[in-house]
Amino acid sequence: MDLTLDFQKLEAIMRELSLQAGDAIMEIYNGSDFEVKSKSDNSPVTAADESADALISVGLLKAFPDVTLITEEQFDSHSLIDSTFLIVDPLDGTKEFIQRRGDFTVNIAYVENGIPIRGIVYAPAKRRLFYTDSLGVSVEETGHLQQDEVGSCHPILVSTPNNEALRVVASKSHRDQATDNYISKYETVDVKSAGSSLKFCLIATGEADFYPRMGRTMEWDTAAGHAILIGAGGDVVRFDDLSPLTYGKADYENPFFIAYAKGVLLLEH
Repeated sequence: MDLTLDFQKLEAIMRELSLQAGDAIMEIYNGSDFEVKSKSDNSPVTAADESADALISVGLLKAFPDVTLITEEQFDSHSLIDSTFLIVDPLDGTKEFIQRRGDFTVNIAYVENGIPIRGIVYAPAKRRLFYTDSLGVSVEETGHLQQDEVGSCHPILVSTPNNEALRVVASKSHRDQATDNYISKYETVDVKSAGSSLKFCLIATGEADFYPRMGRTMEWDTAAGHAILIGAGGDVVRFDDLSPLTYGKADYENPFFIAYAKGVLLLEH
């Protein structure tokens, strides 16, 4: 597909929709109670997932009607596979949301030729907003995070890792023995847990050095964080052969992977 996308428009639209979705999510999160349902794969879904999905989908389809749109909550209706598309996880970290732990995010990404080159990750409960600007440079915006006024933005950059004292971030809800066994191969000084796509952002800001994932994830779980990590000087590779993690697979399911700051000496499994 040959598309010429206006990246300034994309940056503005992703930011606006993420903040709107975050407000909708937090209204439900801060309420007295909410229903938790199960999807066909037995994963949980709430009204917050569905509300954010509808809001973002309408906004993206209006702004970019010629670009294929993939969203987690409408996955069953997606049959067209492209190498260039928009992909959305309206509420990544639903389990964190249900348990009111705050580590959940809104995620929107633009994938071009199988590579996520633009993305936004917004953690509304933590008031942290990360995105790639129109040039592909990853930034964190601070301040009041208002829809109609862009706050102070500063570029973020991965750390220069010390391979004798690495800082690892791992999944909060999906960490297992295989993950711990792999981490034990490295010289580590800190191993922390975080939920959702925030793990990619912690590497992008230099707060961690790498994140191994030996568990099931889908492309919408990772694309936005992947884009932000690329824009901050990091990368994501497949766990099995350390080749680049790509997008647009027939089932949208990722292989195991490692997200890392350039300079981490990745070890064979």
